[in-house]
Amino acid sequence: MSEREPRELPEPGPPSAPQGRVLAAVAAGGSLGALARYGALVLWPTPGRGFPWTVFVVNVTGCALIGVLMVLTVERGRVAHPLVRPFLGVGVLGGYTTFSTYAADVSGLLVRQEVAVAMAYTVATAVAALGAVWAAAVATRTWLDRRERPGPRGAGGPGGGRDSQGLRDPWGARDEGRTA
Repeated sequence: MSEREPRELPEPGPPSAPQGRVLAAVAAGGSLGALARYGALVLWPTPGRGFPWTVFVVNVTGCALIGVLMVLTVERGRVAHPLVRPFLGVGVLGGYTTFSTYAADVSGLLVRQEVAVAMAYTVATAVAALGAVWAAAVATRTWLDRRERPGPRGAGGPGGGRDSQGLRDPWGARDEGRTA
């Protein structure tokens, strides 16, 4: 985990945006995600036999992006708009990743008697997808922590960190008596 203490996660509750807007955000995002997945499958089709690399890569990259999104929205509250998570998380990334195609690929491999490939695909997808969520979340936390850590004296520049009270200090003056 990162050096910062994790904040408590918000309690689940009713959505903060009207249901119609949430549904529209999910539908729009899902359309875009599904189109991206379809585009990947058209550009890099899986041959009739063997490991379904395209769906594997789609699912693993989608899981990595979910890890980034959850850190930015849930853990750190960087994105405050109530429709961001439904649009990107449930919509775009839900439409982009695909459990149904993954299951159909495993089934097809078994039907074609490619048991070793089916088992490798099953295990590799689960391990890589969970690893991608974890690694992307850790990397995002680390990146955010480094951006928030005060730099050397006078090294503030734009976005130069925070003063001793946690307030943003874009000019790097911090608490040294200098004015911006």
